Amino acid sequence: MTANHEDRSVWTRLYHGETRIDFMKSRRRWFMMSSAIIVLGLVSLGFNGLNLGIEFRGGTSWEVPSRTLTVAKARNALPASMRADAKVQQLGADKIRVQADPPGDAGKRREAVDDVSARLAKAGNVAVSRLGVNSVGPSWGSEITDKAQRALVYFLILITAYIAFRFEWKMALTTLVALLHDLGVTIGVYSIFNLEVTPPTVIAVLTILGYSIYDGIVVFDKVEENTKTLAASGRMTYTDMVNLSLNQVLMRTLNTSLTALLPILSLLVIGSFVLGATTLQEFAIALLVGLGAGAYSSIFIACPLLAILKEREPRFVAIRERIGRVGGPGGGPPLVPGMAGASAGGSSSGPPLVPGQVITDPTPSAASARPAINARARKNRRRR
Repeated sequence: MTANHEDRSVWTRLYHGETRIDFMKSRRRWFMMSSAIIVLGLVSLGFNGLNLGIEFRGGTSWEVPSRTLTVAKARNALPASMRADAKVQQLGADKIRVQADPPGDAGKRREAVDDVSARLAKAGNVAVSRLGVNSVGPSWGSEITDKAQRALVYFLILITAYIAFRFEWKMALTTLVALLHDLGVTIGVYSIFNLEVTPPTVIAVLTILGYSIYDGIVVFDKVEENTKTLAASGRMTYTDMVNLSLNQVLMRTLNTSLTALLPILSLLVIGSFVLGATTLQEFAIALLVGLGAGAYSSIFIACPLLAILKEREPRFVAIRERIGRVGGPGGGPPLVPGMAGASAGGSSSGPPLVPGQVITDPTPSAASARPAINARARKNRRRR
């Protein structure tokens, strides 16, 4: 006899896709939570904007290799007119980075850059030749921004077209909504916490979108598989079927998310905080926020939204109405609550129940008994 489903540990049921989490029940809560985060980010974006890096706004960056120079000393070494807007960072234990926009035209700007270099070299007790100086014009940043926007638009169009061709347009629409959700959350977090937006951030955002699409397609593929096998019986609503599919792929989603987030955490902690590589920090923070939002949106945004759209189709409306009449008050046996158990092994008394399944009379119907009656009749004729 097979062990009872309830006797198994939560980890065993999670591994075999036998959990009974009702994701669809709290979908309004997920929608409201995501909406609140995105609205908060938009409000912060309207008041504070984004902290654009020097590559986008233009200016000059100085990197001073010195163990004695501190952030406060470097800021005080700058001319009084540049101190308020300058950005000073500690890079590891032996380097300071200063970002500022020297005033004046091209000639005066060159003189201002040389003056700041001499001031920082003196404050750090190093030679001017050891400083790393990099100047970027605002036109270069505008060009990068335009290219990033075009790449994002092309990416969304192509992905939407592919998913609509591979699955259906409703899945493509929910995927697009999930991608916009991930972008909104990531941009909101960067605005709220005043994180710097650099070219590595843009690269990380494009990586995030690819991961979010992959995670959503894994779930949609399982939903489509269950649609072909389980929905044909007409005994499950589409919402119950999405619930079942999410429980079946939950372990895969968790494994994918953890294996992606753990290296990013290592990159963030070791690369940026231990080694002082700020480029890794800018890249890792965007990946960490975006991948977390992508894993969340594929389960709590895309799938519930897909269930809402599909439940309006005449086919699934009819199934819901028929199941409601059969399992409603006074209309027959009650419906089994949404539960993931289609992949679990059955007990000796029969196969496991699935979400929305109606418990029927175990006695065979006339249609199911007819083949046995015909077989007995043929056997009697042979005996005669």
